[in-house]
Amino acid sequence: MAKAFTHAAATLVLTFILVQINYSEQLQSSQAQTLIRIQRLLNNPSVLSSWNSSTEFCNTEPSSSLTVVCYEESITQLHIVSNKGARMLPLNFSMDSFITTLVSLPDLKVLTLVSLGLWGPLPGKLTRLSSLEILNMSSNFLYGAVPQELSSLTSLQTLILDENMLSGRLPDWLGSLPVLAVLSLRKNLFNGTLPNSFSNLDNLRVLALSHNHFYGEVPDLNGLTYLQELDLEDNALGPQFPKLGNKLVKLVLSKNKFRSGIPDELSSYYQLQRLDLSFNKFIGPFPPSLLSLPSITFLNIAENKLTGMLFDNLSCNVGLEFVDLSSNLLSGHLPNCLLSGSKNRVVLYARNCLATANENQHPSSFCQNEALAVGILPQRKKSKQASKAVLASGIIGGIVGGIILVGLVFLLARRINANKTIKKPQTRLIAENASTWYTSKLLSDARYISQTMKLGALGLPAYRTFSLEELEEATENFDTSAFMGEGSQGQVKVVKALPSTLNLSCSQMYRGRLKDGSFVAIRCLKMKKSHSTRNFMHHIELISKLRHRHLVSALGHCFECYLDDSSVSRIFLIFEYVPNGTLRSRISEGRAHRSLTWTQRIAAAIGVAKGIQFLHTGIVPGVYSNNLKITDILLDQNLVAKISSYNLPLLNENTGKVGHGAAAGSSVDPTTNTSAKHEDKVDVYDFGLILLEIIVGRPLNSKNEVGTVKDQLQAAIAADGAARRSVVDPAVNKSCLDQSLKTMMEICVRCLHKNPADRPSVEDVLWNLQFAAQVQDAWRGDSQSSEGSPISASQPPQLHLGLR
Repeated sequence: MAKAFTHAAATLVLTFILVQINYSEQLQSSQAQTLIRIQRLLNNPSVLSSWNSSTEFCNTEPSSSLTVVCYEESITQLHIVSNKGARMLPLNFSMDSFITTLVSLPDLKVLTLVSLGLWGPLPGKLTRLSSLEILNMSSNFLYGAVPQELSSLTSLQTLILDENMLSGRLPDWLGSLPVLAVLSLRKNLFNGTLPNSFSNLDNLRVLALSHNHFYGEVPDLNGLTYLQELDLEDNALGPQFPKLGNKLVKLVLSKNKFRSGIPDELSSYYQLQRLDLSFNKFIGPFPPSLLSLPSITFLNIAENKLTGMLFDNLSCNVGLEFVDLSSNLLSGHLPNCLLSGSKNRVVLYARNCLATANENQHPSSFCQNEALAVGILPQRKKSKQASKAVLASGIIGGIVGGIILVGLVFLLARRINANKTIKKPQTRLIAENASTWYTSKLLSDARYISQTMKLGALGLPAYRTFSLEELEEATENFDTSAFMGEGSQGQVKVVKALPSTLNLSCSQMYRGRLKDGSFVAIRCLKMKKSHSTRNFMHHIELISKLRHRHLVSALGHCFECYLDDSSVSRIFLIFEYVPNGTLRSRISEGRAHRSLTWTQRIAAAIGVAKGIQFLHTGIVPGVYSNNLKITDILLDQNLVAKISSYNLPLLNENTGKVGHGAAAGSSVDPTTNTSAKHEDKVDVYDFGLILLEIIVGRPLNSKNEVGTVKDQLQAAIAADGAARRSVVDPAVNKSCLDQSLKTMMEICVRCLHKNPADRPSVEDVLWNLQFAAQVQDAWRGDSQSSEGSPISASQPPQLHLGLR
């Protein structure tokens, strides 16, 4: 009886397993058939020429034009990008049938269909893809309105419909999408006013509505604390300057109908890199402080009616690459800083009233008359001729007198500041609560990295797949002479596990030299138990996006697989090689002639802060609690600081640091169990420890020692300059300006606050560091950059590629 029961139970279990296997095969087969049908509906474009009935879609190599990402045999991401300028699909194409087929992939989170010739209205049945987070259907021939049904896509983070023929007014419900971070509708036929509901998009980071037919006032966007890019070019918006938050990185208002003055608050946009106000009717004084914003690289105010007098001793940001002041009513002298900077800088200033013969200028009377006309014009509504004349006379006298007075005061202030220490208010206090996660603002279709952050990866070669033979040749078959230790350079800590069956047997680092002569650091991860390649692909995708100037970035990967079942036996991660030692070795352990100057130390601190900012905001979700140490900060041949160790969700094991000194500089954050609400403040505390050692110039190896030195800094801040210089590293205490030193001390003490909520945000840290750098540079009369690029010593550092 028991034997019969056991036999029946075994049969039942076997039947259940066979049914599950059959279901999985059917699911995989069903989704594969859907992709083949999509290929036919798209008229077999060349980008899909590799697809056929035997294609293993989940194992195909991803590329910029075609990527299929799977999770547990279900497709979660589909990227198809054809050549730009693709023709419209044939007349027998049905957009409705295409979307009906597409929704057979119910787990899609990311959908990119770019330049495929799609035409027709955008069907509302797209909402059946209820998990959709990113939708990019740009460069097609879609027309009609944005369907109301899309309002139910509550997980939608990115909506990109650029370069189509969509029309009508933007619906109010766009402002109710709870996590929308990117809204890009460039080059369409939309019209009407912008919805006031946009002010409710708390997570919005990018709003791009250029080249449409919008008109009227821009909604109040001052409450959008994460908004970094606003592009409204080529519409009919205005007349008032929009109300905006001060975290903007890019602001484009060109070719509209703005005719107000430029608000004073614009001079506090310390992260602003690109400002374009051209081809409007802006009036009033031009704020010269825009030229010296710490991040500004592009400034265009051409074709307006801006007035004011420029002086030859005005200061400019050395990072300025393009300045267009042409066709305004500016007088005075072109600032010397615009002419003495980089040879690649473009400066345009024609059709003003400047005292220069280099470009076509109007006589000074022209600008005065035009300015008076601008001032008189709004008063013409008065009925009595006599009152008009009196009012006009008063305005004329006021404007002329005001211009002269402002000019004299400005010139006097500049001369005084040239001879005195620059003063500033107390370091800013931040009241906002930093978000514990950030949504990507990328406008192409990659999920993790923002277009702004991509700028930080300039100079790095493209991420690629390496062959094992290439790595063996680079390391002379992994010879012991190339061995660098257990993750000694370019290392990353590994957390947030894959399935528990996956383990590491070792993590080794090798130095290699590629065929092009470049050196790399190769990390070898040996796998104890088998796992297929596709289980690692979404982690590899994340690694490929973690690229920034101030991170030791991955250049590529290589999988070594078993021949019998194609499971992974070893993973190789290839990182850039950083040759110039650690930050500590050039501060507290460095000989006098190798020790970094005060300016170089500030630049290194700015670099580390920018690296932390990228880890927190450049990917989704952000990378926090990175256990940062000064021994993990490496310096390249140009003394650019790079973070070599950071959390990476790849494998289920924490690897130790070899060659960095185990205890030195370790985190002693008193609140290591910080809640998720303040998880970004853990890295701020660790940065405070790094900054503390940069200031005092010696290792701090215990919690008590850190507390003692912090108290010394706190007391020195409230004391005089002599007290502050007694605390700072003797190697630099004679070369640092007191205001610069005080600012560094203030931000350091705030970073080390016991209560995470009282620590500054990374953005606030950056602002204060950049101010300290600007103060120091202004005092030195130096035109070199202080924006994240170390100022080299008088002799360039030697490139040393030996093992350390």
